[in-house]
Amino acid sequence: MADGVLSFPLTSFHDDGSLDPDGFRAYVAERIATGPGAVFPACGTGEFFSLDEDEYRQVVTITVEEAGGRVPVVAGIGYGWAQAVRFARIAEEAGADALLVLPHYLVTAPQDGLVAQLEQIAARTRLPLIAYQRGQVAFSVASVKRIADIPTVVGLKDGHSDLDRLQRLTLAAPEDFLFFNGAATAEIQARAYATVGVPAYSSAVHAFAPEIANAFFTAFQGGDDGTVDKLLRDFYVPLVELRDRVPGYAVSLVKAAARLRGCPVGPVRAPLTDPSAADLADLELLLAAGLDLVGAAL
Repeated sequence: MADGVLSFPLTSFHDDGSLDPDGFRAYVAERIATGPGAVFPACGTGEFFSLDEDEYRQVVTITVEEAGGRVPVVAGIGYGWAQAVRFARIAEEAGADALLVLPHYLVTAPQDGLVAQLEQIAARTRLPLIAYQRGQVAFSVASVKRIADIPTVVGLKDGHSDLDRLQRLTLAAPEDFLFFNGAATAEIQARAYATVGVPAYSSAVHAFAPEIANAFFTAFQGGDDGTVDKLLRDFYVPLVELRDRVPGYAVSLVKAAARLRGCPVGPVRAPLTDPSAADLADLELLLAAGLDLVGAAL
């Protein structure tokens, strides 16, 4: 997974909100063709929270078919452990390679409960699990040691960006335990995460502009600070400022950008909303400028 950008594909819907399997197949095939380190269908960017079980099965199955064993497929699962296990079994049947355990639904929980959640899931699927700490889920050093002792829990994706705490977690975990930078628009913090031993990151930009995402990854991996700085200053920072205008733009703005590129992804589902006309116009200008930076066209 460290050999390329971690890709989190959007889920394609028709204008009436129904799933568009053909559109998704074409879209995810294009993402995989750009050489990501792994592909994570039906996660946050893929609107896992709005998919029913049949739609989820189709999304994961199509991704596995299009990946064809070339890259790992890590499917999202979530809610309480009982529901997470239902999705885990579907993903296992569809041929997924691993599972990303999204933060559980609604309640705050003690550390013992966070560990028990993973234990319950791990006991009911053979697939490797990556825990995702974000929102109400934040593992302590002691809890990371405990979850690392669960044979099929192989890593942790972090969305809190508390680097002091994250450094403590990485030092406490076994050497072969995987850590991922899961911050929103993770490229912004890629350097900071790398300093505490977490170079691998997810990229929402890969969902609509793999040319930009791959150019950043190459520059970052190669120590080309000039290119990294230019892409951050002229594209990623303005993108974050635009994303922060409205709650939910971390997904709906990404989907709008994909539509601007002609990708068959359709609208977002409620409770998300598509960007306003004014924000869409700003996005189009920024996207064109970002693509120009890497020698690509809208």
